Amino acid sequence: MSNSKNIVWHDHHVSKQQRAKLKEQKPCILWFTGLSGSGKSTIANAVELKLNELGKHTYLLDGDNIRMGLNKGLGFSDNDRVENIRRIREVSKLFVDAGLIVLTAFISPFQQERDKVRNLVEEGEFIEIFIDTPLKVCEGRDPKGLYKKARDGEIPNFTGISSPYEVPTKAEVHIKNDKMSIDECVEKIIEYLKNRRYLEC
Repeated sequence: MSNSKNIVWHDHHVSKQQRAKLKEQKPCILWFTGLSGSGKSTIANAVELKLNELGKHTYLLDGDNIRMGLNKGLGFSDNDRVENIRRIREVSKLFVDAGLIVLTAFISPFQQERDKVRNLVEEGEFIEIFIDTPLKVCEGRDPKGLYKKARDGEIPNFTGISSPYEVPTKAEVHIKNDKMSIDECVEKIIEYLKNRRYLEC
């Protein structure tokens, strides 16, 4: 039986704004989305490294790493994918409240689920970064051998093959990863953050 009626939100004495001021940055979620093999994790890691060099406070949530702990036990059905992102958006919101710049690298194939993350935080705190890499290129890379297994029928519900990927319609940053170097991708994202004053407070 649910006891939700007995749960009351406890306000903190230290605000998100105070935490952010100490870190001299504007907290936000950098939400990297794209097909498997598109380069999400590689670019997110490179962006976090650059932010670290700039003295910013960050944390990177990566799809595979999260599934080894917090989301262990979830499969890849549509329902499990939705639950996977639901948990991630709640964790991401907590990191934003802590004053951090949180980077997430998840396929997150459904626009509705990405929009739920956007709507969970304040305006300007969600930055969707579409790593736009053609399926053919992703398959050619296939760093984990997943596309081959999916084509062979060994992996059901594989995004881009047997499960859909809904292309972002309003991404703040659009990266065509088959036409840019890693450094160029990082520069474009950092420039976006600087121009909109996320890296100062």
